[in-house]
Amino acid sequence: MPQHELAHTLLVTLLFGGVGMALFAITFWIIVKITPFSIRKEIEEDQNVALAVLIGAVLLGIAWIVGAAVHG
Repeated sequence: MPQHELAHTLLVTLLFGGVGMALFAITFWIIVKITPFSIRKEIEEDQNVALAVLIGAVLLGIAWIVGAAVHG
């Protein structure tokens, strides 16, 4: 692989990785803001497994969207 192609591939990978991480952060921030209760308290103290699974499913959905965008 020529040097310029390697640099381009690395740059695109870092760009999509950064966009994906930003989407994760924005999604989690939105979830925290729209819920009328403390997510941290529900998951850590009350051990609400259903809420943890729901948040995990939302983040997996975002991961699939970012992955599909990267793949084309």
